[in-house]
This record gives sequence, structure tokens and C-alpha cells, in this order.
Amino acid sequence: MGCGMGKTQLQLKKCDRVSISVPAATAIRAALLIQRWYRQYAARLEMRRRCTWKIFQSIEYAGEQDQIKLYTFFGFLMDHFTPASSERNLISHIFRKNEFCHDTEWERYFCYKSIEVTDSYTGPHLTFPMTFCGVSKLVEAFKHKQQLHAQYVLQLLGETWRLLRIFPNISQISAYHNKQITICGDLHGQLEDLLLIFYKNGLPSSEKPYVFNGDFVDRGKNSLEILLILFGFLLVYPNDVHLNRGNHEDHIVNLRYGFTKEVLGKYRVHGKKILKLLQKIFSWLPLATVIDNKVLIVHGGISDKTDLDAIARVDRHKYGSALTPPKPTKHAVNGSKTQTINNREACGPVEGRRRVCSLTYCSSGPAHRHDLPRRSLHNAHVSSQFNWSLEKELKKRRRMAGFDQSYGELRKSDSDSDPESGETTETDVGEWKQIVDVLWSDPMAQNGCIPNEVRGGGCYWGPDVTEEVLGRHNLQLLIRSHECKQDGYEFCHNRRVLTIFSASNYYEVGSNRGAYIRMGPDLVPHFIQYQASRTCRELTLRQSVGWTERSALRALREQLFVHKSDLISAFQEFDPNNKGMISLRHWASATERVLNLGLPWRLLRPQHVSSTQCGMVDYQQWIRELSITEPKQEISDNSILETMYKNHSNLETIFRIIDTDHSELRFLNFYNKSLITFEEFRQTWKLLSSHLQTEISDKAIADLAQSIDFNKDGVIDINEFMEAFRLVDISAHT
Repeated sequence: MGCGMGKTQLQLKKCDRVSISVPAATAIRAALLIQRWYRQYAARLEMRRRCTWKIFQSIEYAGEQDQIKLYTFFGFLMDHFTPASSERNLISHIFRKNEFCHDTEWERYFCYKSIEVTDSYTGPHLTFPMTFCGVSKLVEAFKHKQQLHAQYVLQLLGETWRLLRIFPNISQISAYHNKQITICGDLHGQLEDLLLIFYKNGLPSSEKPYVFNGDFVDRGKNSLEILLILFGFLLVYPNDVHLNRGNHEDHIVNLRYGFTKEVLGKYRVHGKKILKLLQKIFSWLPLATVIDNKVLIVHGGISDKTDLDAIARVDRHKYGSALTPPKPTKHAVNGSKTQTINNREACGPVEGRRRVCSLTYCSSGPAHRHDLPRRSLHNAHVSSQFNWSLEKELKKRRRMAGFDQSYGELRKSDSDSDPESGETTETDVGEWKQIVDVLWSDPMAQNGCIPNEVRGGGCYWGPDVTEEVLGRHNLQLLIRSHECKQDGYEFCHNRRVLTIFSASNYYEVGSNRGAYIRMGPDLVPHFIQYQASRTCRELTLRQSVGWTERSALRALREQLFVHKSDLISAFQEFDPNNKGMISLRHWASATERVLNLGLPWRLLRPQHVSSTQCGMVDYQQWIRELSITEPKQEISDNSILETMYKNHSNLETIFRIIDTDHSELRFLNFYNKSLITFEEFRQTWKLLSSHLQTEISDKAIADLAQSIDFNKDGVIDINEFMEAFRLVDISAHT
């Protein structure tokens, strides 16, 4: 009756609702499946990205360990071998204090006026005092890959040295009402990044002050250009451009990471003078900057011993290399005078890649840092060595190095046996520790302060140390650099510590963004991110991760290849019947034990082991399948080839040390081809074999020298030698 519906109509309405609801439910399920798939895809991509990052970082820090271990061994030779010994003489110049202390002698040694600027020179011409226009022209010249004449380089560096000497250890600056301070992190010789910062943010000026937080040099190709630009702006705006020292502003570190080679390659005749002057300049760079008494900027970080008042009083130019600890004085033990053995000897030369003692800390107990690879020097072998008398230890090392000269009696004091050393007080040691901590330290998530055993210098410090040090000095924020971050910056310690890193694509194109900070009067940091490579900006996230992953895996394959003999020995311990098969667990355990990189090997197994049989790895086939080939050199002893590949960087560092001081005449006559004689070549290998505690015969060394002396002139070109033994990744060319 009236408006009521019939039964048939109601059934039709119900069917309509069912037909409509079925597609909706399907769509929801499909959306959930897509969402789940995307989350899994994103998670896998993030996992690959993190593994890639871990590989790059572990290999980088392992290289820093090797450098400090090598320098530690050199320090041992300097402390305990007589000044007349040939091996000590080879390396003595890198331990000397800055020469030419008197200003007049420096002026005479680095005189630029005698260097003629010829008419054929087409690069920029500088006038002094420097002007903004002059530095702008210098920037433009470097942008177009022009080179500054050696006369102008030395003149600019000389003016910089004079200016830096009047600066305090800690620069005090203020963020004015209408100004913003720009803070940049590591640049590492990547001129593209610096030019991009200037393009986006503007050139330094009195209206646009900058703080550059160290590590201007090494690794990149244009370290010297970056220095010259920054020094130029410093001369024009000394109150508005502030340069903090980094751990790579160190002539010992430069020997390994490329800056020494870069300068000698660009300035063949005057390169060594430029390096000497830069060594002096690095020692005069300020150690920290403070903004409005609230924001502390240092390159590395702090420790529980950091005291800004003590840092402000440090005679900083005494420490040309932060890797060189002062020699301790004698002290009484049990009523008798004994020699204090410094940290370099305490660490001692050891085999393999292991944890090294921190330069400023000695661990009294097991320290825990779960997210970083742990390495330990103090194994039973080393402990037993130090139970020997010092005399036996010295005899052993000289015998291993192949030197048969008499080393004489150990003197009663270091200063007696080393004419270059002087009395050192506890104050000197304390000052040095303060410097090393601010240059080398890294933050960690846990409370406390422990040795930085991954890098080998400074410490790891926790949130409690941050709170204590900042509170003691009435500071609110610590800005530091020293660590590459994927986004260019990262907060930690309840946002009280901020890491800024300005070298984009640091490990590989697409590996990370660079960033810089703008900070106004409110002292709130604002971040600007960028990537200097246009190629990288055009890549998708998946393409970028794939690109960097392939690069990281190539680097890791090279590490696996150069340790193949050690790997085979480690695998055979789990294969007593010599079947050539071991479990995946044993494969991962043995690989980590040999390389000590702290990597998730099981997770990386699919990228390295093509197939497994019932969870077993055919390690013999895997070794054969490593996509690395070696140059063909006719050497009678294959062990010297493996030593060469495994210690490529150490060997080149020793070559550079010898060449920097002992080939001045050849340097001038052969236009800096970095030539060394067969005898220097032999002594270099003997030093390396002594450091590694391995024996290499004189015949093997002679065969190697003869095989790479292609023109048979009795000298060896270092650069050609290193290129001849460069490993090649087959997969990169197929």
C-alpha cells in the first residue's frame, strides 16, 4: 500500500549492493598488496644501500689504520735505532721539527722573486695585497682548469703563513642581525663541490662569512686549487673567513692519500718547496671556531678530557703532524729510572689488518661499540714479544729488515740518541692529546669515552660526554665533520652534535649528497643539500643504489683478491679432508677473520658466491672466479707479488717518503718523475718487510727491480711502477 517496495525490487537492490562491494574489496586488497610489495622493495633497496655504505666506510677506515700502523713502526725505528743507521736515515726527515724557525731564513728559502713568469704563461696574474677581484679571477681560472704560476703560489702561501701566525687557536665570531654564517664540512679536493657552494650561496665577503671545517685536501684531484682559493679569500677577509684544521691537514697523511703526489705532479720544479711551506701553514691553522659563545665547531670532535681553555693555550705550530706524539721524559718506577716507551712503541708493528691503539688512548679493558668493526693488536704473539728485552727486540727487527750494521748500545735517554729531540714535559703530551682528540674523534651512541680503535686516533665519545663538555663551557651545540654522511649532515646525541660533510659523491657517483649550513642570530642550523654531478642528479634511486653498489663490490673484490692466499689457508682449517667445500657459516667466519672489515658476509654472499650446494661453498672455485686479474710480471718469487698487491698503499707511501727527501738532484734533472735508485728500492722493500714481519729475499727484490726498469737506466719511476701493478677488474670491462 502507498510507497512500499515489492519483494522483487528489494532483492534487486541487494544484488546491486553486492555487485558494487565486490570490486571495492578487490581494489582494497590489491592496494594492500601493492603497498606491501613497495615496502618490501624499499626495504631491500635500503638494505643494499646500507651494505654498500658499510663496505665503503670499512675499507676507508682500514686504510687509515694501515697508515697509522706504518707510521707507528717508523716511530719505533726512530726511537730505538741509532741516528747513523741507514733505515732510520731514510725516514728521519718526516719526524723533524719544522725547519727554518727564523723568519729571515724562511723568507730566503721560499723566495718567489727569483722565479720568472714567462710570456708564455696564460694563467691568472695575481697582485698583492690580494683583492676580491683578484680572488674572483682565481676562482674563474680554476673553473676553466687553468694553473696558477709557481711564483704566485709561493707568494700567496707566504702571505697566508704570515697572517695565520697572528690568529688564535680558537676563532671567535658572531652572527649579526642581518648576516648568516655559512659552515662547510670536508671538501677533500673536490673543487666541483666548492664551486657549487659558491654558486648557490655566494662568494665569501664581509656580508657573507664562512667557516670551512678542515679536510680541504687529499683524495680529490684539486686539493691545491681549493687551498689557494680559500687562502685567497682569507687574505681579503681575515675577519670573515675562518679555516679550521682537519686531520688531513697533515704532511704524513698526505703521503698516502694523494695530496703530496698532486702537488709534485702539478709543480715539477717547485713542488717540494710548496709542500714544505704548506706543512708549515697546516701547523698554524686554528683548531676550532666558536659562534656567539654558544656553538663550537671542530673538525673531529671531543673527548672526556677536552678543555677549550687548554686548547686556547696550545702552541699549535709545534705539531706539524698530529700523528707524532711528543717523546715522554724519564720517570721513576720502583725507585729506579726507566725509559717511558711512548704510544708508538706500545702499539708496535704487527701483522695483518688489526685494531691499532688509539694515538691518545690506551684501552684498560674491553670496550664495546657494536656497530663498528673491532680490531685488536694485542694478541698473544705481540704480548710475548714485549716480554723480551728491548735489545732482543731490536736485534730481531734489524735481522728481519736485512741490516747488519751495529746498532750500538741503547742510550739512557731518547734525547741522547736522537739529536733532533728535546726535553718533553707532561704539558706537551697533554697538549698533543687535546689536538689529536679534536682532529680525529667520532661520536658513538653509547655513553662513555673509549679509544677510537677503528681509525687509530682520538676517541669515540658518547652523549654523556657531550652533555658534560658542552655544559662545562656553556655551549649549546657542537658542529663537526670528519665523517661522510649520506644526506650530507646528521644529528646525534639528542641533537647536541651535528655532523656536516660537503664532499658529494665521496665514495662514488651517487653515494652521498653534500651539504652546508646557514646559521643566523638564532643559531638554528638550516641545511642546503646538493650533488655536484649532473649524471647523478639524473639517476633514479634504484639506479643510484645500483651504481654505487657495483663500485663497492668491485672494491671489496679487490680486497678479497689480494688476501686470497690467507683466505685459502683460513678455509682449509674448516676443510681437514681437503674436499674444497665448507659451510656458508664457516665461509663467512673465515672471510671476516682474514679481512676484519666487520661486514655482514652472509648477506653479501649472493654478490660474491655464485652458487652453493646444500648450504656448502666450493671455496676453490670461488677463489678462481674472483673477477680480478693481475698484470703479468716475470718475477721468480710470487710471494713478492702478493705482498705488493696487499700493501700497495703502504709501499707507495714509503716510496714517497724516500723520494721527498733523497732525490732532490734527480728531481731537478728528471723533472720530477719520482725516480728512485735500485738501492733505495731495496731499502724500501726491506722496510716494508720488516713492518709486515715477513721475509723477502734480495734476489726477489732484484728481480722485481729489473723487471720494471724498462729502459734499463738503473732507476725506477714510482708512478709507472704503481701503474704496472694496478689490479684490473675484469667485470668492469665486459
